[in-house]
Amino acid sequence: MTLNYRELRRRYDLDGADRTVRHLSESLRDGDLKPEDFSIRDLAEALVPDGRQWVRMLDPRSGGNVSVTEASDGVDVSAFHNITGQVIYSKILDAYTQDAFVASKLVQTIPTRMDGEKIPGISRIADEIEEVAPGMPYPHLGFGEDYIETPSTSKRGFIVPVTKEAIFFDRTHLILSRAAEVGEVLGLNKEKRILDTVVGATNPYKSNGISYNTYFTSGVWSNELAANELVDWSNVDAAEQLFADILDPNTGEPVLVSGTTVLVTPAYRHAAHRVFNAAEITYTATGSQTGTTAANPLGNYRVEESRLAYRRIVASGVAAADAKKWWFVGDFQKAFAYMENWPITVAQAPINSEADFNNDVVLRFKASERGAAAVLNPRFVVKSTG
Repeated sequence: MTLNYRELRRRYDLDGADRTVRHLSESLRDGDLKPEDFSIRDLAEALVPDGRQWVRMLDPRSGGNVSVTEASDGVDVSAFHNITGQVIYSKILDAYTQDAFVASKLVQTIPTRMDGEKIPGISRIADEIEEVAPGMPYPHLGFGEDYIETPSTSKRGFIVPVTKEAIFFDRTHLILSRAAEVGEVLGLNKEKRILDTVVGATNPYKSNGISYNTYFTSGVWSNELAANELVDWSNVDAAEQLFADILDPNTGEPVLVSGTTVLVTPAYRHAAHRVFNAAEITYTATGSQTGTTAANPLGNYRVEESRLAYRRIVASGVAAADAKKWWFVGDFQKAFAYMENWPITVAQAPINSEADFNNDVVLRFKASERGAAAVLNPRFVVKSTG
């Protein structure tokens, strides 16, 4: 798409900074515009008053004796700042939220202002609920003494610099590549931390002051099945039966698992789709000569595949041949969360004479996010290994 930069400047003057940036943000989000549609030099020439002269003053071949601060003295570069920032933010966000980051979309995101927090449980009265007689007060459902503690959050971020040369020589592609790299690295780091929690490589679950592993084959709860390779419907049935035996520790009632999401490694992607999307299944009882054909009861499951999950399992010390056979099923939203102090955020630095003089940096954009992966209730996901 070819942009009319003169019209963009006119709209900026008429509509103001907020409305123009908001409109560009919506166009970039909806795909009507792409970051690659913009030219960093053309933006400068169109949005800075006497922009062509301003860009020429940035020419490093002129002897390098004119700094950005001197070139911008008395010149309003806010329009260039604002719109360039929106373009770079869009590129960072696209890379940060790419489809390969499966786990980041599977788990619940909980905004928090705390660096790790204590989340109280709810006092469950289960089957002790009695009939409320006319005129009598209703019983209260309050917070109980049980609680979970989420881990301390951590901050990660990078700075994307825009140099004088990048504007003058119009290295827009290089700037956007750096922005995409920042978004991808931050998104990848978040995804790996979440996956380490989901697969049980890290175990941040802490309930009532006691730390637990996420998965157990027996004991306080049982949500791990060994030798349960995903071959057919019977392996899913085995996981479902394990769910049926998991009880809520406060009420003694079965855990109500409504989620039907399956996470597999790439090696079992096709096997999973065959198991869950088959039109029919055939069951033959042990020792029987007769098979029974019926409609596939697993049609309501959603299958997700993650290459990164496989790599994180291997990184945790599991042999590659065994890691391929791991799969998970349950309600990931109830089991896990990303405790987020703030989402991916891009801040713009004002024109700085020191950075200009030392590094020829015209603009700087700082991208950061802060959060931590947490286990809310491990009883809502079952892990099966081969």
